[in-house]
Amino acid sequence: MASQSLSPSKRAWLRFKKNRLGFVSLVIFTTLVVLSLFAEVLSSDKPLVVSYQGQFYFPLVKDYSEKTFDGDFDTPADYLDPFIRDKLSLDKNWAIYPPNPYGPKTINYFAKDPNPSAPSRDNLLGTDDRGRDLLAQLIYGFRLSVLFGLALTFIGVVIGVITGAIQGYAGGKTDLLAQRFIEIWGAMPELYLLIIFSAVFAPSVALLLFLLSLFGWMGLSDYVRAEFLRNRQLDYVRAARALGVSNLQIMWRHILPNSMTPVVTFLPFRMSSAILALTSLDFLGLGVPPGTPSLGELLNQGKANIDAWWISLSTFAVLVTTLLLLTFMGDALRDALDPRKADI
Repeated sequence: MASQSLSPSKRAWLRFKKNRLGFVSLVIFTTLVVLSLFAEVLSSDKPLVVSYQGQFYFPLVKDYSEKTFDGDFDTPADYLDPFIRDKLSLDKNWAIYPPNPYGPKTINYFAKDPNPSAPSRDNLLGTDDRGRDLLAQLIYGFRLSVLFGLALTFIGVVIGVITGAIQGYAGGKTDLLAQRFIEIWGAMPELYLLIIFSAVFAPSVALLLFLLSLFGWMGLSDYVRAEFLRNRQLDYVRAARALGVSNLQIMWRHILPNSMTPVVTFLPFRMSSAILALTSLDFLGLGVPPGTPSLGELLNQGKANIDAWWISLSTFAVLVTTLLLLTFMGDALRDALDPRKADI
């Protein structure tokens, strides 16, 4: 009896929590995403706080020259330089460093082994073929992949819902013309277009997001169209029309909330596809600008340096873990929103 007093969304949430694997995956994935948002605090070649000769400095916020710490040059201070480290540890001076004292572009010039170097006390996961710390690369690459996946998923959902809603609610010639357009647009060679645009324009995350957004909405649009086609003939929609409610209000307030099940269910899977798309394009050299930390570029390095097993293994572990968490979340969400499942 208590379950009958709960709203459908609360019942779906309780069913989702009962799926132990999906709920734990959600907690782990959310924790990793939140931690990655503070990547500069977790992994950076600049101290968080420096106290030098009674004054406080915040290198993460502002760049300071070597002369600030009694060095010889006006260039930005290299806090991995033993000279600077000795200065910051003399007398009452002190500095608080991030847990991993390397940034995504920091080259460890003081590594004992040639690059790529194996995991060591200085570089817990080793370095890549340019001498950059692999752990820092993975932290920043994971953040880029997740944020890119969220942005691409959001844009695809917005465009897909709008186009699918218009097709399904209007029907007739509008639906017919839109379907023919989607068929023609979907037949365009997406990879060739990416190659052409990458050759014409300078590579950037914004350009890549724009190009992938041109094609990422079509699959979801079909599901929303089918839901609107089904729901527009139901009694509550006819009653709203009889009461003089506008078409836009009917679509937004009445049909859309009852058509969101496929949209919500496919969100984790769409995000997985976006992360895989970015990784694949980076692996082929068609993704983010060179030097940007990315999982695809690390996989390419692992392919080029077979002996450096730590590059491929670490990157593969991060990518597989991310996709598995999203898949487990998607399966649990699908079961929670399935009307055929028994109510909690």
